[in-house]
Amino acid sequence: MPRIYDLKTVEKIKDYLLSRNETLALAESVTSGHLQVAFSLADNATDFFQGGITAYNLGQKCRHLHVEPIHAESCNCVSEKIAIEMAIEASRLFISDWAISVTGYAAPVPALKIRKLFAYYAICYQSKTIESSIIHARKLSVYDAQRLYVNTIIQNFARVLGSWYNRGS
Repeated sequence: MPRIYDLKTVEKIKDYLLSRNETLALAESVTSGHLQVAFSLADNATDFFQGGITAYNLGQKCRHLHVEPIHAESCNCVSEKIAIEMAIEASRLFISDWAISVTGYAAPVPALKIRKLFAYYAICYQSKTIESSIIHARKLSVYDAQRLYVNTIIQNFARVLGSWYNRGS
């Protein structure tokens, strides 16, 4: 059976967070809860993983994650700004040190002229954006695009934590 998530890196993230007594929360859209599943699979996940929320449309992102509605409507809730707002609110909502969010497309949306797959993610620490970026996906199935986004975010978060903790923060 193929490996779905980069669980070795999830365990590394867990070790970083536990060594600092810090926690993680998630806000997802395009990945439909896959990030939450990946982090829940860590040994002793309840010691660092506060939880997550999957908000799939504009109404739910505005209601639960307090994204700015005019901007959200203008971009179908897919932008770097939306990812940052989602992460900051997830951190507040779950009372967590760290938060990660992701929003994007795992399938083309011809009606919106979305042909190429991409997702924006944000990593926040204590409500401050540490990193935000875009991930591009080639033509993949929805499932494979979601897995690509999840594993890329897991690897990028581990990199961020490694450099964050190595600089003495």
